Amino acid sequence: MLEIHAQEQARRERARAEMAFKIQPQRSSSTALLHRGGCSTYPDQVGLISREGAMVALAEPGIEPCEVCRPQTGLLG
Repeated sequence: MLEIHAQEQARRERARAEMAFKIQPQRSSSTALLHRGGCSTYPDQVGLISREGAMVALAEPGIEPCEVCRPQTGLLG
C-alpha cells in the first residue's frame, strides 16, 4: 500500500513539474535560461515557477528560452 502511495505521489510531482517552469542560473560564460519544468537539459526541480513567473522571466533582458524545450511556445503570442 505504501509503494502505491509513493508511486502516485511521484506521478503527481512529475505532472506538477511538467506544468511549471524553472530558471537555470547564469554562468560566467552564458546567460540564464528559462526551461519547462520537465526539461532534461536542466534536471534541477528546485524553485519551480508558475506560467506567470515564466512570462515575466522571458521579458527580462538577461534570460533566454532554452532551445531544446522551447518554453516560450504558448507563453508569448
